Amino acid sequence: MTHGTGSQGPVADGRHTVVVGGGLAGVTTALALADAGVRVTLLEGRPRLGGLAFSFQRGELTVDNGQHVYLRCCTAYRWFLDRIEGAALAPLQDRLDVPVLDAARPAGRRLGRLRRDALPVPLHLGRSLATYPHLSLADRAKVGRAALALKGLDLADPALDTQDFGSWLAAHGQSERAIEALWDLVGVATLNAVAGDASLGLAAMVFKTGLLSDPGAADIGWARVPLGDLHDRLARKALDSAGVRTEVRTRVTSVSENVNGGWSVQVPGETLQADAVVLAVPQREAHDLLPAGALDAPERLLEIGTAPILNVHVVYDRKVLARPFFAALGTPVQWVFDRTEASGLREGQYLALSQSVAQDEIDEPVAVLRERYLPELERLLPPARGAAVKDFFVTRERTATFAPTPGVGRLRPGARTKAAGLYLAGAWTATGWPATMESAVRSGVGAADAVLGALGRPRPQHLFEFEEAA
Repeated sequence: MTHGTGSQGPVADGRHTVVVGGGLAGVTTALALADAGVRVTLLEGRPRLGGLAFSFQRGELTVDNGQHVYLRCCTAYRWFLDRIEGAALAPLQDRLDVPVLDAARPAGRRLGRLRRDALPVPLHLGRSLATYPHLSLADRAKVGRAALALKGLDLADPALDTQDFGSWLAAHGQSERAIEALWDLVGVATLNAVAGDASLGLAAMVFKTGLLSDPGAADIGWARVPLGDLHDRLARKALDSAGVRTEVRTRVTSVSENVNGGWSVQVPGETLQADAVVLAVPQREAHDLLPAGALDAPERLLEIGTAPILNVHVVYDRKVLARPFFAALGTPVQWVFDRTEASGLREGQYLALSQSVAQDEIDEPVAVLRERYLPELERLLPPARGAAVKDFFVTRERTATFAPTPGVGRLRPGARTKAAGLYLAGAWTATGWPATMESAVRSGVGAADAVLGALGRPRPQHLFEFEEAA
């Protein structure tokens, strides 16, 4: 076992919490508890922290397994970046600006932009929609009406979760083109589902919060360094200085309640005793570790579906894209990011294509994907036509997110279980958000709050500042 080092945090009392899982949910839980003076051990089976938002080496390149972005309205993830002293490494746009290229339009007329003005909601997007070239005049007018109807929905109404977003959009006058060129452009990237397969409750939450709450809510932020620098290196440093004992390459084999009301956590070669345990692992893993009776219907965790994301990585011998990123229509390509600087590439350009809703492609051979995507990039980016491809590879996350299907809301458990001292965290738990970094951090805060309540400890004030900021 590799032991965490520092212990300069608050002096812990005798209470001990074990957090199982070192993704964003687990790291958040551990930091929040340590900040409140609880002794914490964090256990992660992989050799690194960060869960599904991580980096690896490929020759000279430092590669992110997938492109992750967040929005200004992601107040919990922004708190997390501040807490690990990483906010400057993942800055936000000054103002929402998304270049959208339509491959089906003639060259010279392909570029549209979704951007905001410094006006109150919903006027902040008015000019952008009025001039958005990828929608007809009639579609643009109807989009505004649908947005106002969306703004009127009550997110607390459980009936929203039983309906699908696509049917709601169609009932509110949205054409197939409007859904493709606007609603799915945003929705596929945030929900990992097309409108017809997405819960109206989750879709409404995304659009109300991101586009209809505050003028700056949808400004986009992303890491300008490898994700591992944030979610592993800086997270580990923050955990160490908070006094958390962090063990990687340490897989938990069982969690059981003791007769005295404490908990035993079994790992190879050691049994840890704890006053509380937080399972911050994917839903199937949580299901397998849950003791009998901890949830009323534990099989519901297995009914929460998963959805894949495919990332296509292309290294060219020269610069072919002048922008930091763009989204695309009329092509299989969805979102393309320039990762040259972050990866450490010294010459040429490295582009990463983030392909959500990748059910049909996730198992395709690399050669097939190469034949499909390189010509599409040449169609979208004329400079790519004369460029040599130095490297082409893919990363596959087969269970990248939970599937936000209608009805998923009733399957997502809260932080508390029926077993005293046992808690759940993870983007898949009942945070109200889809499977995002924001949802993962919120779940960690919720789990920490529940533990502190049970231990009779006050909540650290700074931890909940983001709730007021939301």
